[in-house]
Amino acid sequence: MIRKFIQKVFFKRGSASARHGTQPRTTPEVIPVAQHGVRQGSISHGARRTTEMLQAQGYKAYVVGGAVRDLMLSRTPKDYDVATDATPEQVHAVFRRSRIIGRRFRLVHVMFGQETVEVSTFRALQGAEGDIDQVKDANGRLLRDNVFGSQAEDALRRDFTVNALYYDPSTEEVLDYCGGAQDVAARTLRIIGDPVERYREDPVRMLRAVRLAAKLGLDIDMATRAPIQAMAPLIQNVPPARLFEEMLKLLLSGHAVACVGRLRSEGLHHGLLPMLDVILEQPLGERFVTLALQRTDERILADKSVSPGFLFAALLWHEVLTAWNAAKERGVPPVPAMHDAMDQVLSVQAEKIAIPRRFGTDMKEIWMLQWRLEQRSGRRPYRVLENPKFRAGYDFLMLRCESGELEMEVGEWWTRFQHASEAERAELIALADRAPAAKRRRRRRTGRKKEDSPADYAGDPHPVEGS
Repeated sequence: MIRKFIQKVFFKRGSASARHGTQPRTTPEVIPVAQHGVRQGSISHGARRTTEMLQAQGYKAYVVGGAVRDLMLSRTPKDYDVATDATPEQVHAVFRRSRIIGRRFRLVHVMFGQETVEVSTFRALQGAEGDIDQVKDANGRLLRDNVFGSQAEDALRRDFTVNALYYDPSTEEVLDYCGGAQDVAARTLRIIGDPVERYREDPVRMLRAVRLAAKLGLDIDMATRAPIQAMAPLIQNVPPARLFEEMLKLLLSGHAVACVGRLRSEGLHHGLLPMLDVILEQPLGERFVTLALQRTDERILADKSVSPGFLFAALLWHEVLTAWNAAKERGVPPVPAMHDAMDQVLSVQAEKIAIPRRFGTDMKEIWMLQWRLEQRSGRRPYRVLENPKFRAGYDFLMLRCESGELEMEVGEWWTRFQHASEAERAELIALADRAPAAKRRRRRRTGRKKEDSPADYAGDPHPVEGS
């Protein structure tokens, strides 16, 4: 039974939901396939089988959220979610290849070959007073929300109207409680309920609004947009690991340039990547970052692999470069200075976004290779060429050249060197040795051997930019 809370908060005359036009309903509008155009064959095998098997056991089950939205926009969904009235334990009992995950939101992952379908139980708007399965912090952010409810409640507790659409593959009907189908047609992004309260519950919704608007070409509803800039500081309360996950989705959406532009226009970029707002105010840094994001978007849209480590290395490079140059000016040798700069920048970054260690390792290897790629004498170029991360370091170097940070001659030299014969390589090294002294970096004399350079980094063979 739908709780009285729905009537009190969502349906009373003059409520926040009514003022902001979400038009919540206790019973859904049933939209036939002739109107929405999504056929059963458009749904993935795993999503169809999940709904069929749950329905066969007497449960309600629907494809929900972004997949329905994307199909109605004639886009191909990246993955599929299913919502049901079965509890996580009941879902797990139906599917042999499944597992219950999560603490904040308990979900079930159902596996069909390479496909994983995420199944959630209908959730209530609000638990009973003192319910241990729903906990908020002092700012109103939900820390745990495992109070199960009806489908109508589940629709109303979702973030945006376009994500609150339920598709039944067996009937090919869409159930719409919040006017989401109308907003899809109008290409409008509208939050469900009172924007201030919903952003307090989950500040990540502000980032999600920017990402979805930029990725799908939607206009953010004025009431949905209005509180964002003032409430942006609440993002500081989001756990670093979750913030990293959301930023990664934004940057790997295939529309990173547009997303970063929207972050700036909404005032959300300050403090996310603590260094990024400073970089974007510097002409050279902005050119470099924009070029890196453009290259990433191009690769994603061409269905090519990208490396999160490469991308975050690009976003933070100019802060590393600034710290590196400052250390060298204090008399620190280049290699120790680079290590100090990398640790300093990543330490500041870790306070806001928890970059996984495997990506941090990739970032350090790419940064250190920039010093080595500028050393083109003796046997050094041959050893750099053998480095497992050479291709990532080379692609990074080319971004620096194309943005104007380095002379293009350096990138062209490495482009020729890696494809040249032994005789041609020897000639290229001789040419580099004869370059004007002003263009060469003098090597600091120490008691070490002539081949004084940082040790090669093995690193994991993750896909890299340009590979």
